[in-house]
Amino acid sequence: MESEIDYGNNENYKKVKCVLWIILFANLGVAITKIVVGYLINSASLSTDGVHSLSDGLSNVVGLIGITIASIPVDKEHPYGHKKSEIIASLFIGGMLLFLGLKTLFTGFSRFINPSELNITLISLISLILTICINIFVTIYERKKGEEYKSFILISDSIHTKSDIFISVGVLVSLIGIKLGLPQIIDPIISIVISLFILKASYEIFKESIGILLDKAVVGEEKITEILNSFDEIKNIHKIRSRGSANDIYVDMHIMIDANTTTEAAHSLSHNIERQIKNKINPNCQVIIHIEPYYKKENLL
Repeated sequence: MESEIDYGNNENYKKVKCVLWIILFANLGVAITKIVVGYLINSASLSTDGVHSLSDGLSNVVGLIGITIASIPVDKEHPYGHKKSEIIASLFIGGMLLFLGLKTLFTGFSRFINPSELNITLISLISLILTICINIFVTIYERKKGEEYKSFILISDSIHTKSDIFISVGVLVSLIGIKLGLPQIIDPIISIVISLFILKASYEIFKESIGILLDKAVVGEEKITEILNSFDEIKNIHKIRSRGSANDIYVDMHIMIDANTTTEAAHSLSHNIERQIKNKINPNCQVIIHIEPYYKKENLL
């Protein structure tokens, strides 16, 4: 059975790629603004935040590559398609963030040893506020489209971008604090805090991606059992399994029905079960049902 959201469909994956291109240009604009202004005012935290935003742009490029590969139709060597390329791409993003997070942490600590005075201007504050507004737009837009297209890349990246908002707000607070007379040491402290956000984002991406690649259960067994129990024909349920991601869910199970049930009735039942699972769980579910005969004398329930 094919999912309603199918990355083999050119029209759908083109929409996902279009979103990634829009986000890419937005992230590049934000990154360049932060890095340039951070360099001009000699702010470690602002420049670091700019590098983080630049990594967002690079992650969009990786996402574009992953989606392009994921869109390749099934073939004899890949009967399940190439959709896990999207997940593999997310691992690269996690690796990039891990590297940047560690580098940022080192930069923050080095500023404690070699502190420097910041030259904070009104334009730097305005630039930072503008980038925060852009990130808010990016987060909302990317999350909405990610849910609409069931795209793992878009949804995970929107969570990452959301962390940028809090990071940028932290930088803004440090700049305003220094402007109001707080000690310069607040800048490297904020830089270290930013690195922790980057590392946390990296951990979350690794956790979700590896979970999918290791076939972590994606649907609760109780939820599937609840749906199956609504069918009177089913006498016993066992070996329920699920794996995949939101755009590519696989569910399989063993059910027992009356041994005298005709093949046509059993076939019709399996289609009704599949329809219910898609309606109540996710339209992208691909369901495999193993039907076994049930004899009253077995008392298996």
